[in-house]
Amino acid sequence: MGIGASVFLIAVGLILALAVNVDISGLDIAVIGWILVAAGALGLILTLVIFAPRRRRAVNGGVVEERRVYDDRDVV
Repeated sequence: MGIGASVFLIAVGLILALAVNVDISGLDIAVIGWILVAAGALGLILTLVIFAPRRRRAVNGGVVEERRVYDDRDVV
């Protein structure tokens, strides 16, 4: 589950939990909303914890390369 899907679940869950006032026999819409919020929050946390370190890795295998540019005008 990505960040977008997690945010979507949180938004839909909050709408169902807080804004919808419908009575359906044997079904509590508010509880379903809070379950969606919890699932979205868990998905968001897992996405950030598991997949975020992969995005921060260096492209060249972690090798740091230093490049210096010398300009003749700076030398007296």
